[in-house]
Amino acid sequence: MTSAPHGGIGRRIAYHRSVARLTQQQLADAATIHVGTLRKIERGARGAGDGILESIAAALGIDPSLLLADWEQASSRIRAALPALSAAIAAYDLPDDGPVRPLPELRTAVAQATAWRLGSQYVRIVGHVPQLLAELFRAVQAAPERDPDVARLVASALRSADAVAFKFGAHDLSARFIELMRWACAAADDPILDSAVAYTRTETFFAAHAHERGLRALEIAIDAAPPPGDVPATAARGALHMRAAVIAGRAGDVDAANTHLAEARRLGDQVPEAIYAGTAFGPSSVRIHEVSVAVSLGSEHVHRALEVAQEWAPPSELPAERRSGFYIELARAQLWSGLPDDAFESLKVARKVAPQHTRDHRWVREDAATLRRLKRADTESLTNFAEWCHAT
Repeated sequence: MTSAPHGGIGRRIAYHRSVARLTQQQLADAATIHVGTLRKIERGARGAGDGILESIAAALGIDPSLLLADWEQASSRIRAALPALSAAIAAYDLPDDGPVRPLPELRTAVAQATAWRLGSQYVRIVGHVPQLLAELFRAVQAAPERDPDVARLVASALRSADAVAFKFGAHDLSARFIELMRWACAAADDPILDSAVAYTRTETFFAAHAHERGLRALEIAIDAAPPPGDVPATAARGALHMRAAVIAGRAGDVDAANTHLAEARRLGDQVPEAIYAGTAFGPSSVRIHEVSVAVSLGSEHVHRALEVAQEWAPPSELPAERRSGFYIELARAQLWSGLPDDAFESLKVARKVAPQHTRDHRWVREDAATLRRLKRADTESLTNFAEWCHAT
C-alpha cells in the first residue's frame, strides 16, 4: 500500500470538501473512515494510502488525481497501471476462475466506469476496470451461449479501458481494445452498439493519421446504421456524422466536413442533449464539434471557431472531457488568430474542467510551448502551466 505525500493533499481534500459543502464528520462518514484520520490528513499530520484516497475521492464524487500532491504522480500511477489493462484482455477467452456478480450489479459497475470515462477520471478507471473486465470475461464463459446483455457490458467496459490507453499514447493497446469491442458486438446483435464502436474505432485512424480511410470507415458505418426512426437511432447516426465531420477536416476535405457537420446539426436538433450508448450527442455536442472541425480544417477556417465561442460556451451538464476538449480546440484557434492571451485563458479553463485530460493532451503541450516562446502572457503563471503539462 503506497501513501500519497503529505504536502498539499490535505489542503486539496479540505478545498474539495468545502466545495461539496460537507463537514469533516460528513465526509468521514461518507468515506467510511474515522473523522480523526480525516482531520490529521487535512492538517498534514499524516499521509493517505491508496485505499483512503480512493474512499475520500469517491465520497467527494471526484477523481483521486485531483487530490494527489502533483499531477506527475497521477500520470505515473495511470501509466504504471497500463500493463494491468493489457493483462486483463490477454486471455479474454481463458479467464481465471473467480466470482461473477449478478447482471444488475455488473450493469451498475459498467455504468460507473462509463461515467468515469466521460468525466476524465482515469485514475478510477485503471483502479477498477481491469478487475471488472476479468469478471465480465468470466461471465461470458459462464453463459451457456453468447448472452447479448453481457456482450454489451463487455463492449462498454472495454471502451472505458480504451479511453485511458488512447489518451496516454498506448495506441497499440487501444487498437486491441477496439478489436475486442468489435468481437463483443458480434454477440450483442445491437445496431446501436455497432455504431458506437464504429465511432470509437476512429481513434485508430486518428492515431495513424489515416484520415481518408477513417472517413471511409465512418461513411460505411453511417450507411449500415439504423434509420433515425427513434431517439437512440437518431443519436447514433448523428454521432457518426459528427465524428465524420472532424476526420474529414483532418483529411482536408472541406465539402465532406461541411456536409457531415450539417447532417449532424440536423439530427442533433431532433434529440435532447444526453449520453446515448456511451456518447454525448445533441445540439451542444454538435456545436463543440463545429469548433473542432474549424480547427481541423486549418488556419483559414478558425474564424468559425471564434464565432461559436463569442456567443456560446459549453453548459456544465456536458461531460467534463467534452467541455475541456472545446477549450483546448478553442485555444488553438485563438493562437492561430494572433490571440495568445485568450488562448492561455482557454487552456486554463480546460485544466479547471478536466485536469488530467488537459495535462496529457498533445495539443496542450504544443500550444503551451508556443505561448511560452511568445512570452505574451503572465510569465510566471505561463511558466508554471508549461511545466505542469511538460511543454518543451
